[in-house]
Amino acid sequence: MKINKRIQIFREFMEQKGVRLSLIWDPDNQYYLSGFRAIIYSRPIVTLIHADKTELIVPGLEELHALEKAKVDKLYVYYEQIDMAHKEISYLEHLTRLLKKYPAGTKLGVELGLLPASVYLFLQEQGFELVDVGQKIINMRAIKDEQEIELLKIAGQLSDYAIGESLKHARAGISELEFDSYGDKFLLEIASKDYPEELIGYANWTCSGIKRSAMPHLYSSTRKFADGDVVVHSRQVWFNGYRAENERTFFVGKPSEKQKDLLKLAIEAQRVGMEMIQPGITAKEVDIASYQVFKKAGYGEYVNHRIGHGLGLSEHEEPYLRFDNDLVLEEGMVYTIEPGVYVPGLGGFRHSDTIILTKTGSFSITQYPRELEYMLFD
Repeated sequence: MKINKRIQIFREFMEQKGVRLSLIWDPDNQYYLSGFRAIIYSRPIVTLIHADKTELIVPGLEELHALEKAKVDKLYVYYEQIDMAHKEISYLEHLTRLLKKYPAGTKLGVELGLLPASVYLFLQEQGFELVDVGQKIINMRAIKDEQEIELLKIAGQLSDYAIGESLKHARAGISELEFDSYGDKFLLEIASKDYPEELIGYANWTCSGIKRSAMPHLYSSTRKFADGDVVVHSRQVWFNGYRAENERTFFVGKPSEKQKDLLKLAIEAQRVGMEMIQPGITAKEVDIASYQVFKKAGYGEYVNHRIGHGLGLSEHEEPYLRFDNDLVLEEGMVYTIEPGVYVPGLGGFRHSDTIILTKTGSFSITQYPRELEYMLFD
């Protein structure tokens, strides 16, 4: 969906709510509605969506970048160097002036769950009525269009390349960071060769050993793989902003029968979730069905997270696949399916794949093998 179409849909929502101006603060939401994303946001950036125009407030060091990338009608710049002190030196100077066009009592749209408290209080002090527009953007972003799905597919393929290359080097004596680096290097080489001048990024972490693998989220460390290790390796790759997630649990050396059974159980729980998820099913049905696999096997108490989360521009996106979410899933939604079980003394076991919902079902954009036989490394 083109940005101007997104803006049109968003403005129609603003009109329905009586909102005359929306201030968009979240970087991913700004990118979604303007096409502009900075590397860092320690200097505030604000996107303003009026009924008839869009505007962007940026710091001076982002001026040229915004002029090239931002699809807005007007750009306002503030500066932080001494020889520009005669101009605006704070985003608030621009924002205060632009807000004067609207009388007290005007409805302003804001992302209530994301807006800094200081800005919230500032807007209240100006006498504006604040209306949450964040949920509308969440709902819009949850349904990916064809262009977004194509970007996600490429990200998924790149993640397969990276995870496969790292796994070629799985062995005792290699550190978690060194293990990650093989996939990183291969990913960047492939991306540079096949996708010149595109924006590609990645994040990954590896948890090795009985203790570390049982803690679902840890940064990679200098710990070296040892015989008997359970290892959880996680990767996200993004292509022009859109992310795919790919995780595999594997063994270094010979696992115990209980450990093999637990990984097979996690694979079965994932299979159930992947086969169930489709339009018309509620989010909670997918989570509950997967959880029942663990519960029936006697490991329900060792499950400590939902089956999956939305994915797209952000590392984790709403809406989530949770036991208490009645949301009916729709075509175009994108989810990770990653049920996990974490047993003290045995380790943690979880695969994750990225799934796109279609009219008649779903498909995975991450295809690296999942079966136990591919997860054994001497």
